[in-house]
Amino acid sequence: MSKFRVYEIAKDLSLTSKELMEKLSSLNINVKSHMSSVTEVEFEKLYNHLNKKEEKTEQVVVQNNSTNQNSQKQEKQERTKKKKRKKDKPKGNFKREVKVEKDDSMTEKIIKLENGSLTVGELAEKLGQNSSTIIKKLMGLGIMANLNQVIEIDTIEILALEFGYEVQIEQSDGIQDDIISIEQDEPDQLKDRHPVVTVLGHVDHGKTTLLDSIRHASVTKGEAGGITQHIGAYQVTANGKKITFIDTPGHAAFTAMRARGAKVTDIAILVVAADDGVMPQTVEALNHAKAANVPIIVAVNKMDKPTANPDRVKQELTNYGLVSEEWGGDTIFAPISALSGEGIDNLLDLILLVAEVQELKANPDTHASGTVIESKLDKGRGPVATVLVQRGTLKVGDSLACGTTAGKVRAMINDQGKQIKKAGPSTPVEILGLSEAPGAGEIFKVFADDKIARNIAEQYVQKNKDELLKKNTPVSLDDLFKSIQEGQIQELNIIIKADVQGSAEALKQSLERLDHEEVKVRVIHSGVGAINETDITLASASGAIIIGFNVRPDAASKKISDDLNVDVRLYRIIYNVIEDVEAAIKGMLAPKFEEVVLGKAEIRQIFKASKIGNIAGSYVLEGKITRNDPVRLIRDSIVIYEGTLDTLKRFKDDAKEVAAGFECGIVLEKYNDVKEGDIVESFTMKQIERT
Repeated sequence: MSKFRVYEIAKDLSLTSKELMEKLSSLNINVKSHMSSVTEVEFEKLYNHLNKKEEKTEQVVVQNNSTNQNSQKQEKQERTKKKKRKKDKPKGNFKREVKVEKDDSMTEKIIKLENGSLTVGELAEKLGQNSSTIIKKLMGLGIMANLNQVIEIDTIEILALEFGYEVQIEQSDGIQDDIISIEQDEPDQLKDRHPVVTVLGHVDHGKTTLLDSIRHASVTKGEAGGITQHIGAYQVTANGKKITFIDTPGHAAFTAMRARGAKVTDIAILVVAADDGVMPQTVEALNHAKAANVPIIVAVNKMDKPTANPDRVKQELTNYGLVSEEWGGDTIFAPISALSGEGIDNLLDLILLVAEVQELKANPDTHASGTVIESKLDKGRGPVATVLVQRGTLKVGDSLACGTTAGKVRAMINDQGKQIKKAGPSTPVEILGLSEAPGAGEIFKVFADDKIARNIAEQYVQKNKDELLKKNTPVSLDDLFKSIQEGQIQELNIIIKADVQGSAEALKQSLERLDHEEVKVRVIHSGVGAINETDITLASASGAIIIGFNVRPDAASKKISDDLNVDVRLYRIIYNVIEDVEAAIKGMLAPKFEEVVLGKAEIRQIFKASKIGNIAGSYVLEGKITRNDPVRLIRDSIVIYEGTLDTLKRFKDDAKEVAAGFECGIVLEKYNDVKEGDIVESFTMKQIERT
């Protein structure tokens, strides 16, 4: 049962504590001092007593006397009654504090909450009270709070009830999806926008020099004296039209954005050096661009060099499906020199031409939404994010949510270092005002109210991230047939990594020849070497399966593949790969054998023995090396031997197993080519029942 302090009631009634104590005494309610408390029942008794007095004073006796004397007497009586009524009438919020049963004559007072809590200041405003009053009430509940502290819904309900209010929580079913769902615009709302371009290519082929050359040309031509700052994206003007360039650290970052569901690029520029030709990273970048389903323009760089051979570049790229227009294909090749600036204007014209064919449009007249290109924490300015506006117009003062962070745009800075007030579609800007730095690829969206944006950011934390990941979760070979039956798979994307180029090519050709009426096998990338983090990221973004032939993922790549649920399959016989993929497509997979790694040992010293061969002095790094289980020898993430142990010793004694942290001597059966730094991996095969 609630209790009320005498001095609080007195203050609410505009009485002194002494006057109130006298009234309570007349009602046989004993209180000792102004700090004494009265119960809810006693409070109601006081309330009813004061209300009866009020009703009594409001009774008006109307007398129709014709004499002026009676009229004056009546007026005097009325004045006396008004004074008496003014003195006895309960004032302030007394009626709202007293807990009484509602009747039909009482006005219903409701506080509506949208999916969450309120700060002390916001609650005070809704209850029509001073913040200090709410803080005192919270102290009485044992809660020490300041003006901006958020209070939970249970506490809000207690305080609201005390002031005669009812709390209603309005749940918005779709609010959690608002952050990632962008509304569809009507055709008449769409207007032309300029293209967004990403530059990809092999290291040292001139990507950075090309970007610097384009930006420098733009500044010197049209914006002389302007300060150009690096914000991860920038705009140039060619023939009176703007082009936005995304300056990513490489194709890995480009694919990381796609893995988060962000489509930021309209056109990809593949930079290839005319004197160097197609390199492994060129192919990798090309496959990333193809997986993104964007038009590709090949910029043949370093044409100023005497050894430049553009025809060689064209010839090599035909092997990867890029055939020059001059040779009857549909791929645009642009000869340039990023160092001298030769051909830059022609390249910009070609970008505008491709963009014109695409008919790029967006609705500028709505709340802005787009993608985070990069972010950082600046010591002087706090969280700073470079964003690309893709829809609507972003303005200073807008409230936005971006993943788990929210805020209000305090300032916007363009690539020239100038503060601007608004930014339309395809415009990159730096924004200040977020509560924390968001991740690259996060989608941002502007909302009408700061409170809504904050609530969405709070609710986004896990559920929406899980939903977003589900959309990009790569398919598993085990579940492939089921996915085909449900109509979820029309193309099976595969990434091939092998120990030699010949094996990679043979696998690619064999897999692409597999025929099925409902699904097409598509090798989106093939290469030589260990399975790396870039391969895992590409698989995650493209929903692909990774096939490793005589290669293995390193430790970091293995962890990422587990986190992203990427299906990595490792083989040593090419026919097993083809049989597994074909059987998976037809839903006829044989019982699966899962490899379980038992332990790893590093070879640290080689001892030569004439009768035995090379003895590998090893240190067990993790797990255990067992005598009777198969082993493989790994050098630079490439499997160079797979077989059994001939000998496993601890000092001079034979051992069945050697655990982590101990040294041992290892002799491989019928294999002597061991080197310091090689890894010996002990493993076993565990059969898993198919379902």
